[in-house]
Amino acid sequence: MIKRDEIPPGTLYLLILKTLSLHGPLHGYEMANSIQQSSENILQVEEGSLYPALQRMLIKGWVTAEWGVTAGNRRARYYKLTAAGRKQLQTELSQFGRVFGAINRVIQMA
Repeated sequence: MIKRDEIPPGTLYLLILKTLSLHGPLHGYEMANSIQQSSENILQVEEGSLYPALQRMLIKGWVTAEWGVTAGNRRARYYKLTAAGRKQLQTELSQFGRVFGAINRVIQMA
């Protein structure tokens, strides 16, 4: 059995924005599945975290959403990155890089 780790606080937006930038419009299940596969099954985005985050991102204008039909002929809401979302992705990546670098410096101390 593969042990899954919790997604670090503050990185869910980054993961969603990056996934949408790579794959284009996706519905929630596709997004969660893509993150899980890309992380080699280490990260798992739960519905209880994903959909509230997407709703907040809609309000912030980082994504838009349209109803569509999945390959399995089910109705689903497809999310797409906006220009504001692409700009926010760069902000999130920069912030993550600074924090990760700082953490790395601390743990590398002898």
